[in-house]
Amino acid sequence: MTNANTNSGNLNSFFHSAAHYASPDDVLNDMELTVPEKRIILSSWASDMFAVESCPALREIPGMGRTIRLADILAALRKLDGDDDDPPRGGGVPMRLRRPLAAAFRRQPR
Repeated sequence: MTNANTNSGNLNSFFHSAAHYASPDDVLNDMELTVPEKRIILSSWASDMFAVESCPALREIPGMGRTIRLADILAALRKLDGDDDDPPRGGGVPMRLRRPLAAAFRRQPR
């Protein structure tokens, strides 16, 4: 019979793993962790609960002496998926499509 407190204690150590890892790359390079365990740690770090209030692109992990960029955490997660290329660039300037009906009824200069 398993003890629920023991199981939740193990999971809790993943969420507060800063004592063991100083960066997303440290998590990726730990050969003792499985891919799902690495994903749990990195995903928890990416969570909004660790976002710096005045700068949501940064994460402040309990027990870690510095902030971590969300972009670095997401890049590590992409590496786990085998997609370590740069993230796709954002779209260009949004185009306003003319409404055909409005253009047809627009007043023509005299």
